[in-house]
Amino acid sequence: MSVPTRVIPCLDVSGGRVVKGVNFLDLRDAGDPVELAALYYAQGADEITFLDVTATVDERATTYEVVTRTAEQVFIPLTVGGGVRSTEDVARLQGCGADKVGVNSAAIARPELLGEIADRFGAQALVLSLDIKRSERIASGFVVTTHGGRTETDLDALAWAREAIERGAGELLVNSIDADGTKQGFDLELIRAVRDLSSVPVIASGGAGKAADFAPAVDAGADAVLAASVFHNRELTIGEVKAAMAAEGVAVR
Repeated sequence: MSVPTRVIPCLDVSGGRVVKGVNFLDLRDAGDPVELAALYYAQGADEITFLDVTATVDERATTYEVVTRTAEQVFIPLTVGGGVRSTEDVARLQGCGADKVGVNSAAIARPELLGEIADRFGAQALVLSLDIKRSERIASGFVVTTHGGRTETDLDALAWAREAIERGAGELLVNSIDADGTKQGFDLELIRAVRDLSSVPVIASGGAGKAADFAPAVDAGADAVLAASVFHNRELTIGEVKAAMAAEGVAVR
């Protein structure tokens, strides 16, 4: 029997509000994170991902109070990322109700962080968040970015994903900066490239615009599909996405 594909709404949060833009730019207010999380839980979301998109840029910790209130409203796995720099940050987030943490910039700055988190909390609690752009100067054609997509590194995204898994990452959140917010569909080439090297679950993110966009991401190798704009703008419900996926033969809960 196939493992059901997870449908995950993403709450990009800044200043205690959900925000959304295009290619990580021109962020606009999209609502209250607690209210939206409760709505998506009621609609049948399999998980909720909560990303404090300005925590690293502002050099601060994530908004613990919002995480706590969100965890009180939803009873499905909650992943929290943004500003996670130490195992103590992870412990505090778990105390607020997070089930998993996402790390990106801090792990690039100090890769040992991945092993420290995995050793203390288990690989299942550690999600490597990959904000990826296409780049002709990188061997694979994909480069890792940090600080909410604002800063390009010299890291080959595929090489970094492989190293992160070896260091203990239990899941890869693969976000295409180029596709983000465009509603033109997921970057299927990127998903396939990561799937080919990954021994852990892959979450596809960036580009969903219609219900028909999700099944191709699964066919390309995604274990879970993540979206934001189409849910925040009430263009699609979780149920509509699952129905469209099921119609294409994708197993869903």
